[in-house]
Amino acid sequence: QVQLVESGGGLVQPGRSLRLSCTASGFTSRFAFSRYDMSWYRQALGKERELVASITSTGDTTNYAESVKGRFTISRDNAKNTVDLQMNSLKPEDTAVYYCNARVRSRWPDPRMYDYWGQGTQVTVSS
Repeated sequence: QVQLVESGGGLVQPGRSLRLSCTASGFTSRFAFSRYDMSWYRQALGKERELVASITSTGDTTNYAESVKGRFTISRDNAKNTVDLQMNSLKPEDTAVYYCNARVRSRWPDPRMYDYWGQGTQVTVSS
């Protein structure tokens, strides 16, 4: 089964930068890492989990939440089975647990979505 492990979280001051990494493993030949769309989600205390950034399986297309657009950058390395989130100009409202997500759709033998999550890493932005 696919396993995702996040790293790089911690305590930073507002305006500083932080880089999160997600290392994936357990893929099959049929559904290799390079077939998965990858995303970073976050969940702040008392709030619902929200999508922060996503990147397609090939890395051709990225999407960002409006609140992080221009500050965060998602990237992936299919040779290393990793996806990163570069976070610049961090704000206190970025404080949350950040989760790595892997998702792939199968159309045979029937339509099915495979969806995997990491354990999360804490990011705290405070002075």
